[in-house]
Amino acid sequence: MAPSGGHGVEPAEGNPETDLMPPVESLPNVSLSGIADGAPNLIAHGTLTVQTRSRGFTEITRHAAQFLRHAGASDGILLLFMRHTSASLVIQENADADVQRDLITSLDRIAPENANWVHDVEGADDMPAHVKTMFTGVCLHVPVQNGALALGTWQGIYVAEHRARPHRREILLQFIGLRRSRDAGSAEQA
Repeated sequence: MAPSGGHGVEPAEGNPETDLMPPVESLPNVSLSGIADGAPNLIAHGTLTVQTRSRGFTEITRHAAQFLRHAGASDGILLLFMRHTSASLVIQENADADVQRDLITSLDRIAPENANWVHDVEGADDMPAHVKTMFTGVCLHVPVQNGALALGTWQGIYVAEHRARPHRREILLQFIGLRRSRDAGSAEQA
């Protein structure tokens, strides 16, 4: 909620949100950056197809960044949606491969193949893959600032394949936000 007087909007009297929370300015060790706004003038979409090798993680961060460049994106949000129920999308550490191995081990503990699943017509790894997808999710949203993904230092975007065999996975990408100015594009190419 905007502070009193911000953008010409006054908080409602008796608003439980403002009555329970002190203003950001009075909280120790908390600061809020300046707020930028703008009306979206670009909606771009595409499909990324990823051929997975087997159970594990495939990083797609650079492909998402390439989509933003081709779309002419500046500031906004990138939405990613996995069109499958036995693989998922995750943001995870991209610096140490041991993290991915430990994540696979953890997911296997949550949904082991030998748990006497009722649904087994597609193989022993299929139902556990559905459970893992339920926990990890099929959609992400990532802020975009100045045409770049606003990920943390060690973060990457991954397809998490939960099946043992290779699969062809489709991820829908959609950017909603501001179009990069022509001057910004010219400066990048120089």
